[in-house]
Formats: sequence, C-alpha cells, structure tokens
Amino acid sequence: MPAKTFVSNILENTKVDENIYRMVVENGGIKPQPGQFYMVRSHGPFPFLGRPISVNDANDSTVTFLFEVRGEGTKILSQLRPQDQVELIGPLGNGFDTQNIHGKVAIVCGGIGVAPMIYTAKCLKGCTVDFFAGFRDHSYQMDAVADCTNIIKVSTDNGNEGHKGFVTELLNVADYDVVLACGPEIMMKKLAAVCQQKKVKCYVSLERHMACGIGACLGCTCHTVKGAKCVCKDGPVFCAEEVMCDAEN
Repeated sequence: MPAKTFVSNILENTKVDENIYRMVVENGGIKPQPGQFYMVRSHGPFPFLGRPISVNDANDSTVTFLFEVRGEGTKILSQLRPQDQVELIGPLGNGFDTQNIHGKVAIVCGGIGVAPMIYTAKCLKGCTVDFFAGFRDHSYQMDAVADCTNIIKVSTDNGNEGHKGFVTELLNVADYDVVLACGPEIMMKKLAAVCQQKKVKCYVSLERHMACGIGACLGCTCHTVKGAKCVCKDGPVFCAEEVMCDAEN
C-alpha cells in the first residue's frame, strides 16, 4: 500500500529513559511493515521538515514510535501531549521481509536501533528468535520482546547491566541462519563482515539524515556494490553483502 500524508492525533507520548520517548498515534488506516519508517513533524510552522522515525510497533489502528531526542525537531516531538497532532508521511521505505525469513534468527541492535527491531521480532513467525541489544548505561523496552523471543541478552558500555562491552560479543554468528541488525554503522559493519565470513545471511537497517523521505532530494544516498542508492527509498533495510557500511558517511 502506498504512503500517504496525513495529520494524526497523539494518543500517548511518554518518557521511557533519558532522552528516549515512546509516542503512539493513529495510523491513518495503514498498517506498516517491520523496518519501515515515517517522516514525523509537529503540526505547526516549525520545524519545516519532518524527522525520519522508524516503526517501533503497530496494529490495525495505531503506530508507535520510539525515538531519541537529538535536536530541536525531536525535542519538540518529545514535548507534545495526547490530543496534540503530528503530520506524518508514510509508511516509507523497504523493511525486513519477515515472510521469507526462516529458521534461527539473531536480532542485533545498538542504542535507539532497538526501536524497529522490537516490531520486527514480533512479526517473525515460525522462527526461533534470539534478541541481542547494546546500550550505554541500561536497557529499555526489553519487556516488549519477552513473549516473542527465545533469549534476550543485553550489553552496556559501562557494565551497569548485562555484559560489559560490545553487543557483538554476545553471539556466535555461526549459530544462526539469518542475522538482522540496526544500530551504529560501525557495529553493523563488524557484524556484516563476520556474517560474510561465516556465510550467514545478514540484513541491516541503515540510518541517514533525510529531508524528503521519498528519494527526491538524494540527501540520504549510500554506496552499495550496485551503485549509489537512497536509504529512504531503496532501504532502509539492505542485504549486508550489498551495502558498504561506512561509519563516517
């Protein structure tokens, strides 16, 4: 179903961690796919451009966003209250093809990269799903995947919770049929290299600054083995073998 532009009522907007907010809005009659995103802006004169925010959860009537306050646009979104409105464009992009993912699956995420992976985990059917998440200080939203995963393992940078170190140290890639990842590109680059070495299929969800969300401005171009592609239109989910992840891009 094609994306549409619409104004939506906010049903919930709560702080779940330092600078992390969970917003539930009406979905405009379209249920998104896992890995897709929306361009989201407050229903007012500022900011002029929406912010790309991935789908954290969805049902037949609502869509949920989990986002981090990083600048003025997301700060304004964090201050909105129920019955305020947001302008949405979406759902946008190509997400995870959960219908064709089978077997034993590892979901690996870092920081706010956990947001789209929660909905992805819920949409995987007939799979054994292990969930690996890395955070700075402590985890959030892990209870949301408790009923749809086999195991949940957490790492933190300072060791306050779970494993002290990188989330990629928590799993043996060779144990899985498919690896799905979202987070810092340096993390995904390392994970993709190991998956390629072990001949394990890996799909990554990239993040870029976006102005339009529909591939018109070319502001979110990434390099792939098939040439330049737009993260918003051709992604954000790519086969890791095709994407040359560059943490500095």
